[in-house]
Amino acid sequence: MKTVITTTDAARHLGDYLARVRFRNEHFLLTRNDKPAAELVPAMGAGATTWGDLCRAVKDLPLDPEFADDLEAANRSDQPLENPWD
Repeated sequence: MKTVITTTDAARHLGDYLARVRFRNEHFLLTRNDKPAAELVPAMGAGATTWGDLCRAVKDLPLDPEFADDLEAANRSDQPLENPWD
């Protein structure tokens, strides 16, 4: 179901409407002079993954026995940048 809002209201509260589209999967029909002007809907694929989907996908990943060693090597090689004004 689409909620009808004016383009003026959309402009004034765009952040709120974008959050509702993204996190609540809401759809809006924007009108100007009582005529349809645009639709504000989730992008294709946006928000399609749930926490449960992610957990199932990660559970099925193979374990990398060298991952901890790779992290340690990356941390050892990390050096602070030199101050260019010294």
